[in-house]
Amino acid sequence: MTDEKKTDAASPATPDKPQAPSPAPATTGTPAASPTPTPSPPGATAPKGAPAPPAASKPPAIPAKDTGPAKGTGPAKGSGPDKLLLTRRKAVWWSIFGVLTFWTGATVRFFFPRTLFEPKTRFKIGYAGDFGLGVDTKFQQAQRIWVVRDPGSIFVIYAKCTHLGCTPDWKESENKFKCPCHGSGFDTEGVNFEGPAPRPMDRAHVELDPEGQIVVDTARLFGPTEWKKTGTFIPV
Repeated sequence: MTDEKKTDAASPATPDKPQAPSPAPATTGTPAASPTPTPSPPGATAPKGAPAPPAASKPPAIPAKDTGPAKGTGPAKGSGPDKLLLTRRKAVWWSIFGVLTFWTGATVRFFFPRTLFEPKTRFKIGYAGDFGLGVDTKFQQAQRIWVVRDPGSIFVIYAKCTHLGCTPDWKESENKFKCPCHGSGFDTEGVNFEGPAPRPMDRAHVELDPEGQIVVDTARLFGPTEWKKTGTFIPV
């Protein structure tokens, strides 16, 4: 036993073997952020041979939110099929209204027929002293007559051409009645002497009322064969 202790003491001490490094424990969670490169001041140049800084990555594009059609770009209010339907309804109603209006007017017209308001056939023209010698045309437009006074009488000529019924005009410069339609001419007594008129113009009935005024009746006309009868002239 003593020898063994000596042997152990004489043998050199053996160094301990180095232990292998144990693997690093796995890390969980977010990896460590890489260092952010410090931006160079404006105008500074990078040192020759230095690595270029990494380019900044663009942020991901965010999709646009769907908000529907833009204001004012949609279909106009009251357009399309609704507007067409409304237009057709209006056309139908206006057509019905027009038909009803027409038949209402026709019915009223039937019960109130049109009448012609002709001037009176019997009327006063004044006193004999109101008329001078010659032809007076003041009643031509209103009553269609001429009042003629000669040295012995006053008579009234009905202003109607015996050709086709036109109204002649008194031409004082020519001292005759001249028809504008076909050129028939009549003298101051109404006797035809030119143009297509077949006979003289008629005279209207005349008489004096109790007051002495001349009353004319165009409903009673006399041809040339009756001009001497009472009622065809007034003696003066």
